Amino acid sequence: MRSLKQHTVIIFWILIGVFLFVVGQLCIPAIRDLLKGSELFLIPMGIFCLFGLTLLVLALKEKIGGKIRKFLILTGASATGLFVFVLLHNFTYGLFIYLFGQNFWLRIGLSDEPVFFLLAIVVCPIGFLVGTIGTIVLFIKGRRN
Repeated sequence: MRSLKQHTVIIFWILIGVFLFVVGQLCIPAIRDLLKGSELFLIPMGIFCLFGLTLLVLALKEKIGGKIRKFLILTGASATGLFVFVLLHNFTYGLFIYLFGQNFWLRIGLSDEPVFFLLAIVVCPIGFLVGTIGTIVLFIKGRRN
């Protein structure tokens, strides 16, 4: 990719590596046990968010054209949004309990706050995977040309 600067490509691949660590932290017991019982398990997610934000800013600032820019923006925004929506979900959940009482969510027929939860758990990971796969495909196509 001649139009992409090297640091954007490096940030993209670091983001993929951090994503794989976060998935491993959730799915592989040996990695999960490293940070078990500590708030340190949030550090990889925070790093994932920061690299996503960095990729988003780089994709918006650089003179990148075409589909690759859209895929990089989708990848960065989804990585950033994942952590932000988790925080917003927890904040909203706690705020409504604080304002309206302990059983607020059960009284309105929900067990939890659904909007930010679905954005964090479904929409952002799908967006991240689509952006990542699209970017990799365009990287491969660009190297062939």
